[in-house]
Amino acid sequence: MTLDNGEPPVHQAALFVCEHTSTDPVCKHQCVAWFRIKDRNKTREQMICQIFILSSKGDRLIYKDFRGEAGSDVVGTFYEKVTALTGDQPPVVMVTLCLCTHKDLHFIHVRQGGLYWVATTTDDSSPFTVIEFLNRLTALVKDYCGTLSEKLVQMNFALIYELLDEVLDYGYVQTTSSDVLKNFIQTEAVSSRPFSLFDLSNVGLFGAETQQSKVAPGSAATRPIQCSREQGGKSEIFVDVIERMSVVIGSNGVVMKADVEGEIKVKCYMSNCSEMRIGLNEEFSIGKSQLRGYGAAVRVDECSFHQAVRLDEFDSHRILRLCPSQGEQTVMQYQLSNDLPSAPPFRLFPTVERDSGGRLLMYMKLRCDLPPKTAAINVCATVPVPKGSVSLSQELSSPDQSSELKPQSRAVVWQIPRFPGGTQLCALFKLEVAGLSSASLLEVGPVGLSFELPKVTATGLQIRFLRLSPVQPGPSQRWVRYVTHSDSYTLRI
Repeated sequence: MTLDNGEPPVHQAALFVCEHTSTDPVCKHQCVAWFRIKDRNKTREQMICQIFILSSKGDRLIYKDFRGEAGSDVVGTFYEKVTALTGDQPPVVMVTLCLCTHKDLHFIHVRQGGLYWVATTTDDSSPFTVIEFLNRLTALVKDYCGTLSEKLVQMNFALIYELLDEVLDYGYVQTTSSDVLKNFIQTEAVSSRPFSLFDLSNVGLFGAETQQSKVAPGSAATRPIQCSREQGGKSEIFVDVIERMSVVIGSNGVVMKADVEGEIKVKCYMSNCSEMRIGLNEEFSIGKSQLRGYGAAVRVDECSFHQAVRLDEFDSHRILRLCPSQGEQTVMQYQLSNDLPSAPPFRLFPTVERDSGGRLLMYMKLRCDLPPKTAAINVCATVPVPKGSVSLSQELSSPDQSSELKPQSRAVVWQIPRFPGGTQLCALFKLEVAGLSSASLLEVGPVGLSFELPKVTATGLQIRFLRLSPVQPGPSQRWVRYVTHSDSYTLRI
């Protein structure tokens, strides 16, 4: 028996269940893979032998063996191999011989929440498929536990084991849909502390400083999707517009590269929301097409949407329609290259010289070109310094700044907790460098900058409205957050 396309029939237990009940085996956005079981004498594809979660120190937090084809000592073997690697750790770290079955054992892992999420397989599975599954598994655990951390995993080990039992059957993926799993998961998440809407300790995450500004605290969007009302389980929906900047500015101040990657994420805590309508800027355009509307142009080069998004009103009114599932999902992704609508947020004016005492002097003046009513937070400038730097003394323009010399990485780290727009800060670093020469001055830089910009989008993308249908009974809240992160921000000296 064969299918119309000549393929052998698909085994019932091996077909992945799409989150949107799609039977298309090549669905890129929701289906992890199309799993097939071949003849017994042939290799079985996309089969996972073990799943385990390790702390950053190698402590085993979660371990589940689905097939018994490899011993539990593989946990120690994996950690020894992965920690022995230098630089960035590749997702597939090793291929070794499994002595018990005389098969090759593949370790595939991702890093999320400071933890190692590892899958092992003895078959010729696609590593991209397994990596995608691990990423979906981490998102699923985050939905049910609220956030990812070693403490939360330890507190919710029973819930995570229950999720693994439902997600994987004898090593084959069944579903990663929170809407499907909510009918089977009975264990409630354990939070590190009860959630309270009036807890303002983390309110800065959503860009507010007072309760009167009607902004949700940062912990509001990190609670479990099954959170009870006693734990603050209100009927709420959160929309995040998150952008990441990659900028290179030359020593002459000319912008050499300016790319932005963005996404719109939705996290839903509503169990009966049939449709959500998200209105974007009316003048939003894709590519170099004709501008729309009467406002300032908001343009991106490329744009892709979640397959659940209906676009029948997008061309005419720039409205996205979808039925949100409980948990977090990425609704839209977009990209803009080398065409920022405004100036880069930071400029650096450096002076590097050698003083009469033989010390290296670095005078850094950093200017924030954001609007005056906005501010950057968690700003960190990393300045590479010459080899042989042994000590540092500094003069900083404000007391909340700090700096330190890190000899192992050969860099001076300058940290600024809050940087208001339209201002500039200065720092003078005096370095004792063994064997300082004129050539040593060339080893300074380039400066790497990391930061976070609350309430700011580099592209200018805004949410005009957020409407739910049908109108939710009882009190419901809708929150929108804008934030821009630095992906790679380099300032050449």
